[in-house]
Amino acid sequence: MLPSEPDATEFASILDLLATNFNVLPLREAVTRLRGGTLPTRSVCITFDDGYANNFTVALPLLRERNLPATVFVAPGYLNGGCMFNDVIFEACRVAPQVIALDDIGLGTFELPDAASRVRAAQSIVARLKYLPLGERQRRTDQLSDRIGRPPPADLMMTDAQVEMMSRSGIEIGAHTMTHPILARVPEDEARSEIVRSRQRLEEITGTPVLSFAYPNGKPGRDYESAHVRMVQDAGFELAVSTSWGAATAQADAFQIPRVAPWDRSALRYAARMVNAYRQRTFDCARS
Repeated sequence: MLPSEPDATEFASILDLLATNFNVLPLREAVTRLRGGTLPTRSVCITFDDGYANNFTVALPLLRERNLPATVFVAPGYLNGGCMFNDVIFEACRVAPQVIALDDIGLGTFELPDAASRVRAAQSIVARLKYLPLGERQRRTDQLSDRIGRPPPADLMMTDAQVEMMSRSGIEIGAHTMTHPILARVPEDEARSEIVRSRQRLEEITGTPVLSFAYPNGKPGRDYESAHVRMVQDAGFELAVSTSWGAATAQADAFQIPRVAPWDRSALRYAARMVNAYRQRTFDCARS
């Protein structure tokens, strides 16, 4: 867990705030009611991206205790022991020696005397690699991991069985591509395959229709383009969410729904963020 992310106790307090002060609805129901003009005031949806194991081990019990719905967007290519490139980098920086020289692979030299400097180094490396072609990004990530001499963690993401159990528990499973590429940086055929195959694989795992989609990284015009919106529609999804900040109005594009990322550890600061969103829009889609 990053220092900026809430732990289980802090996350529980945020859920209590939502349950007490908002109408927490399933995502697909909220979008349907938004379109139909029947959405209650102060409506909010809870979403998670990527498919991390703590969605099952930590979030699911807290959600069930409060009878709260949620949608988990899963990149199934990383299930069962996989590790996303950014997590490989964070783990490498966590266990690296106090000075790490990576100039020969184009990543610079970092002094790492404390936890904060390790987080900053990881964030800097992720930013440098994120928009590289996938093959080049993976090559440099592997070089960094090899340099540190510690294999990437194999327990960060859910298993197929955990995804199935979440679905059976009433949590909606949405698709997030197979391997989380920046769609705007890959060929169209590859982007289309990533979108379609993620839905197919998750339906195989859950045995239920997968009708919601989240764009990887999710910034409109930078991480995905109008062509990718059409691909999502053509793939049979009913809605899609971005990471454009805000909450949706009745005029919102159902295939580019904005969200508010709750990167606040305290419920009070999270409440302030939600109030700010509600000053601008109608209903919120909170992302973890």
